[in-house]
Amino acid sequence: MEKINFGERIEEIIKADSRYDRDAYQFVREGLDYTLKSLKKQGDKSHRHVSGQELLEGLRQFSLQQYGPMAKTVLNYWGVSQCEDFAEIVFNMVDRGILGKTEQDSREDFKGGYDFDEAFVKPYLPPVRSSHRRSSASASQRSDRRATDQEKLSSGQN
Repeated sequence: MEKINFGERIEEIIKADSRYDRDAYQFVREGLDYTLKSLKKQGDKSHRHVSGQELLEGLRQFSLQQYGPMAKTVLNYWGVSQCEDFAEIVFNMVDRGILGKTEQDSREDFKGGYDFDEAFVKPYLPPVRSSHRRSSASASQRSDRRATDQEKLSSGQN
């Protein structure tokens, strides 16, 4: 059986499809390993096939772990801006014999994964304060200032 040279295969893919940076392919490969290890930690001890949705979740977690608040920026730099891009990368790797697939696997498995802003930006945004509390506090502060201003006027102070 011929040993696959990952780097050479990725170069072949990029020559045929230049949409994604070579680092995106390396990331997906490492993200698959991360996903398999995560599934094992959760009690799944079998060596089994990973579904598209499981891989997407693993890639999301791996992205956040590796790149934190820069995850979306890094992925976008590599040409990855939606879950369907991960599908294209995976199936490019399948077509070159880097990854395997079952008869049931398809690009459709990656549709409806997650919104990149929700997945990679929102976790790092500050919590949103209740606008009701803020507006009532502001109204209270304005009322206090008016009362103080009225007291000054009635006592002749400026």
